[in-house]
This record gives sequence, structure tokens and C-alpha cells, in this order.
Amino acid sequence: MATFRLQGSRVLAVDMTGDAVKAKNGSMVAYEGRMAFKKMTGGGEGIRGMVTRRVTGEQLTVMEVKGHGTCWFADRATEINLVRLQGEKLYVEAGNLLCTDAGLRTGTSFTGLRGATQGNGLFTTTVEGTGQAAIVSDGPAVALRVSRQYPLTVDPGAYIAHQGDVQQSFQSGVTFRTFMGEGGGEAFQIRFEGEGLVYVQPSERTTIAGDV
Repeated sequence: MATFRLQGSRVLAVDMTGDAVKAKNGSMVAYEGRMAFKKMTGGGEGIRGMVTRRVTGEQLTVMEVKGHGTCWFADRATEINLVRLQGEKLYVEAGNLLCTDAGLRTGTSFTGLRGATQGNGLFTTTVEGTGQAAIVSDGPAVALRVSRQYPLTVDPGAYIAHQGDVQQSFQSGVTFRTFMGEGGGEAFQIRFEGEGLVYVQPSERTTIAGDV
């Protein structure tokens, strides 16, 4: 299995000894050794994955990198966060997924209104199995714990990913700015319940749900 390590907070180094990884297309910034690069259609899930992503609007264009040596990845100077999965499933915005072990399965999943944060309908990208994934964030991401005793409410513009036994719902017509008298138009918050982690970034993307 390839070894993931961070060099600083914005560059991912992946050491490979005949292994392969899947990475966001165009994210390779340097490599040493012998590497082969292959563009993968539909996020590496073949024709079915390509059709699913076209229907759902969850865009994920990746390349397979395989070889012996070290390959470095980065994405527009965004912060990189490593997530280790042990037979789990990670739900992540397609634009925030940088690189995964080749053995991890990627797909799409219906997750309700949460998928609307980027105007992408009701679906999100999933990463499942055992291995490492690298996700990017606008500023250092924070992993917030969700427990059955303490549910978590998140601004959809700050959400990037979640994992664990977590259920999500939404509250419409209210945002964090509404509490300060600055909200306007239709908007919502995402509520997470259960046991798991939710990753948020310290910067809000533009959403289709109004000014959040």
C-alpha cells in the first residue's frame, strides 16, 4: 500500500513501490522514479460510474498514478488533510477529494439536501474501504466530533466531509447569519446526529441555498 505523508500543509507526498493511487486530474506537481499516469473515466468506476456522475452532477475526474518512487500532489495551494479509513465510508464533496489509495472504492451516494451545497443536487462522492484518503480545504480543516448526546449543526458553506454512523437532516430558513440579523432569502443549516466526525473548513463556499 502506498504511503501518504504531508510536506508542509499544502503538499502531499506519496511513496510507491509498485503501488497505485487515484488522484484529482492535474494535481501532480512533481515526481521522482518511474511513474505511469492514466486518466480514469467516471472517477475510476467505469461506464456505470460515469453515467451516475453525469446524472447526479457530482463531478470527479481522476487519474491513476502507479510506479516506484515518490509523487507529489497539490491543489491550488489549499490545505491537505489525511483521513485513514478502516472499512469505513467517507462522504466528501467531489471538489475536496485530492487523492486515495487505489484499493479504496469511490462512488456516489444519495444524501439528501446536503448535496445541494455546491448546486450538485442530492448526491455526494463516497470513498469506502481500508486505506488513506487526502481531502483539501480552504484553510486548515477541523474534525468535529458528533455524539448521540451532542448533535452538531454546520453551515453548509463550511462543510467538506463526514464519516461514521452519522445521520443528517436540515433546517431551512435559518443560517448562522440569521442569528445576527444579517441573513436574507432562503437558506439552511445541516444537522448531524449519531457517532462520527464532520470536517469543516474556516471559509464558506457559495451555496445555492442563499447567503450563508
